[in-house]
Amino acid sequence: MIEVRHSASPSSVETATNADLRKNFLVDRLFRTGEVRGVYTHDDRLIVGGAVPGAGRLELPAWDVLGTSSHLARRELGIVNVGQSGHVLVNDEKFELRHLDGLFVGRGNEVVFAGADAAFYFVSAPAHASYPTALLSHAAIEPVKLGTAQGASERSLYRYAWGQELQTSVLQFGVTVIADGSVWNTFPPHLHDRRTEVYMYVDLDDKDRVFHLMGQPGAARHLVVRDREAVISPPWSIHSGVGTGSYAFIWAMGGENNDYTDLQPVALEDL
Repeated sequence: MIEVRHSASPSSVETATNADLRKNFLVDRLFRTGEVRGVYTHDDRLIVGGAVPGAGRLELPAWDVLGTSSHLARRELGIVNVGQSGHVLVNDEKFELRHLDGLFVGRGNEVVFAGADAAFYFVSAPAHASYPTALLSHAAIEPVKLGTAQGASERSLYRYAWGQELQTSVLQFGVTVIADGSVWNTFPPHLHDRRTEVYMYVDLDDKDRVFHLMGQPGAARHLVVRDREAVISPPWSIHSGVGTGSYAFIWAMGGENNDYTDLQPVALEDL
């Protein structure tokens, strides 16, 4: 199952209804046992998806929208396990992934998901070259500490693929974990003129939500997001959020520039 999203004008967001915002930018219902589901966005042609194998195995589909016989014929892939331990087969080579472990898979490979209690989130992007598969252990990555307790924004940034150390064509992704007692992520916000970014929110309690800020500076809107729901942020949109409880989020980007620091800060007075 794949849904196609078309690009939206930034001016249309200012007058959109909440239902329109959710239809165009919120990604939900990705995780269903025994299925692989995805959303294809024309913003940098990213695909975000979820695979929940249950008792069986699931192949990464070559959906018709791709126009290829294999999903990764012209793409590369980032995977993060948001469930319990499972494994991914890449050309029959087995990679074990625990909770929040990641995997990068280069162009030209075949991928199969397995694990009764696993839930795999993935993002794929067009790739001009093929790079080696790499297991990205959450526990082995030294996080970058950001924010302050006074600003309720303490968080740990785990960079899995970010333009250094691990080579990719365009894909960058990682995990940010909000510290206990903090609520803000990525605040003040910023823009990426040359990249689309997707935030997938995970590890929220059923009763909690994240209020995700989006839109152009000076005309921001918000979406109320549950556990295992994502928001697509086109290059013209800020991306920031505040939660009602503890949470983490998976960030993934694709576009014409893979310099991690290539961004435009937005000052609070411009919001």
